[in-house]
Amino acid sequence: MRVALPSVIDGDALCGLDPKAPVVALSGQTMGTVWRVRAVWAGDDLHGAIAARLDDLVRQMSHWQADSELCLFNNLPGGEWASLSPDFAHVIEASLDLAQASGGAFSPAMGRLVDRWGFGPPGQVATPPGDDEVAALRPFCDVLRLAWDGAAGRLRQPGGVALDLSGIAKGYAVDALAAMLRAMGVRHGLVEVGGELSGWGVQSDGQPWWVDLENPAGLAPLRIALHGLAVATSGTYVRGGHNLDPATGRPAHNGVLACSVIHPQAMIADGWASALSVSGPDRGREMADRRGLAVRWVMEDGAEVLSAALNDLIAN
Repeated sequence: MRVALPSVIDGDALCGLDPKAPVVALSGQTMGTVWRVRAVWAGDDLHGAIAARLDDLVRQMSHWQADSELCLFNNLPGGEWASLSPDFAHVIEASLDLAQASGGAFSPAMGRLVDRWGFGPPGQVATPPGDDEVAALRPFCDVLRLAWDGAAGRLRQPGGVALDLSGIAKGYAVDALAAMLRAMGVRHGLVEVGGELSGWGVQSDGQPWWVDLENPAGLAPLRIALHGLAVATSGTYVRGGHNLDPATGRPAHNGVLACSVIHPQAMIADGWASALSVSGPDRGREMADRRGLAVRWVMEDGAEVLSAALNDLIAN
């Protein structure tokens, strides 16, 4: 068993901790998946507040809910601007930054091709798109056509571009729930939305929130102490062939089974896991090392590649 430990320990986490304090476990459905929360908490029921926060995020950013802000933007005529709600605006700005930082390995504008490949709301397709159809749709998936006015929180629809934030929105939902719960007074908790997780504080017995990465046979298990950290995983192991490479408009075929990223923010971990799954370790490791990202790639042939920052987190 290998263990990844945070580089910074919150000295206040153990102050006043009651080893007999109850740990509540809550769960529900959102974004086509499951959310779970564990918290050291003896106050009022948290379920209603959690469900309401998630419902609001779905109202803003779901590409499956026809009346969401995102879908309304996708249907705007070319040239029109849309004023985005604060959460939506924050995720768009982060997505555009990530698209640039990743050299185009991540894009929030792939909705048209996502649907055509059968990975979106229209459902599965009888036949995948051919080369000519992919080439015809790619201009409508060009993230550089989007115009963003960050000061006003406005995004311009250039015409025919469909946003799809499935590679980053769940991570943001994790961050949003964690921030809300901390503001409500929850000093110790673990949040999960669809496999993306974030933990803060400690369990009532003083242990961190331990999370084991899913592991194919033959690899040494990797356990992460989520103490002020989040982890997200992407790849064919998680989503099948749903990760499209913006550079080709086709599913990425680079031998990556799963890519996991550890970061203080779940949104950043989620977005980079999507990007680095598409990039693969050949291109992605230098990118990760340059930015100090803690990353693990698991390959289809059973090999494992770790970034320098993840090696630094693994206790010897």
